[in-house]
Amino acid sequence: MIRKNKSNNRSNLALLAFLVLPSLLVAQDFDAVQITTTQVQDNIYMLQGSGGNIGVSIGADGTLIIDDQFAPLTAKITAAIAELTDKPVTFVFNSHFHYDHTDSNENFGRAGAYIVAQDNSRKRMETTQVLANGRVQEAYDEVGLPKITFFDAMRFYFNGEPVDVVNTGNGHTDGDAQIYFREANVIHTGDMFVRYGLPFIDQNNGGNLDGMIDALMNLASLIDDDTIIIPGHGQLSTRNDLLDYRAMLVVVRGNLVRAKVQGLSVAEMLATEPATGYAPANAGTADWLTRAYNEYR
Repeated sequence: MIRKNKSNNRSNLALLAFLVLPSLLVAQDFDAVQITTTQVQDNIYMLQGSGGNIGVSIGADGTLIIDDQFAPLTAKITAAIAELTDKPVTFVFNSHFHYDHTDSNENFGRAGAYIVAQDNSRKRMETTQVLANGRVQEAYDEVGLPKITFFDAMRFYFNGEPVDVVNTGNGHTDGDAQIYFREANVIHTGDMFVRYGLPFIDQNNGGNLDGMIDALMNLASLIDDDTIIIPGHGQLSTRNDLLDYRAMLVVVRGNLVRAKVQGLSVAEMLATEPATGYAPANAGTADWLTRAYNEYR
């Protein structure tokens, strides 16, 4: 059962705009952002503001969060957590390295939290990266880098239950992590699964459409129909929602591969409208399709 206290889906739509049009970040008014809280299970919550959804586990061992949004929001995020528990954040799990999920790393690191991520994500954060949408992400200071990394999987025992941290394959990036609270049956997918149209795939940093489709099936096999999913962006979801999302990507990929087999140019491919029914025919969709098409060229 999904239990909600407060929700704000508009912030996730705004974040999608940042991913498509990174120049809008300059105009972001963080003073106006409100952090909202949704109870997912007894001691697990989702925070939403501007950036990726934040997962929160509270209990006797302390506070664990998944992703931490933008640095100017750290104080608001901390205040929202303080309404749930008086224990400080002990661990910050990064679902991947993108700025809208990790920009508060340095602040939480300075406050004493241990940051955890897939090893490739740490490597990305160590140096300046250019995302597939053209946005430049600068390297983080040492205090904001993950101190604990993994390759394929690792397990934490925290707040009374096993917490599995897994990499289901290169998809959104080459350093994605999904965090599964097994007894609570709640999983945070990061941006491998989101609740807006076509997902951002960072081809510049190891992401690819085939990998995302494969990773989603790996995710689906890990969970069950009762699992509550905290997606990278958007509302709480189910396994069926994840499978529908994967099915969309399979259809779009099929259209792209068909165009490739036919030898169509990029312009000719776009004219076939491969994402009809899933995304509007606009410049953002054309850019997404072009980048995905180039994976098969």
